[in-house]
Amino acid sequence: MSALPKILVIDDEIQIRRLLQLTLEPAGYAMKFVTKGDDVIIMAGNERPDLSILDLVLPDKEGIDVLKRIREWATVPVIILSVRSSESDIISCLDAGADDYLVKPFRTGELLARVRSALRHRPKTHEQDIFTTNNLTVDLTARTVKKGKETLKLTSIEYSLLALFIRNAGRVLTHKYILEQVWGPSFAEEAQYTRVYVGQLRKKIEEDPATPKILLTESGIGYRLNVEEN
Repeated sequence: MSALPKILVIDDEIQIRRLLQLTLEPAGYAMKFVTKGDDVIIMAGNERPDLSILDLVLPDKEGIDVLKRIREWATVPVIILSVRSSESDIISCLDAGADDYLVKPFRTGELLARVRSALRHRPKTHEQDIFTTNNLTVDLTARTVKKGKETLKLTSIEYSLLALFIRNAGRVLTHKYILEQVWGPSFAEEAQYTRVYVGQLRKKIEEDPATPKILLTESGIGYRLNVEEN
């Protein structure tokens, strides 16, 4: 018998947790719960959930910040479940990597349908958490980066940059998009940040930083992570 799909709920409201349990367990899902954003990474790393349901208002931090942390290392589907219903909140969460957004109070039938949809589109295995190209291997779960057999030491910003490129492998990312995702909206016009940090990152991950084969420059636009081996 195959294991039940595992759902990690990140919500500090006991009534919501109870409602989710009463809704999802009879439908054949195994439930795990955390109430603080700081506990998510440890729990997710240990439990390897198939899907996460995340509230935006947590006692220790904003849910969107938790979402961004999750997206640094995992491809697990994330459904936002929140009382916030503004278009800007919804767009911000979807842009940050959420797979779906449901406003509280919600209808249980709709929640079940969205869970089924998210699970249908999830990666079939955790293989996508490991990215390889041009002698570079990045394990987004273990947060390790290797060039050949050498383990590289990246700063927090360098790793966040690399993880962002991997999540968007093959896509051209504008300077503005990179700045907003890594540094925040207030840095959207500081293009020199991307140039400096991409340069630093290239020195560590490229065989020849002067002729990069992994992080390619799209002149006047931004950068693209090359997924073709050279």
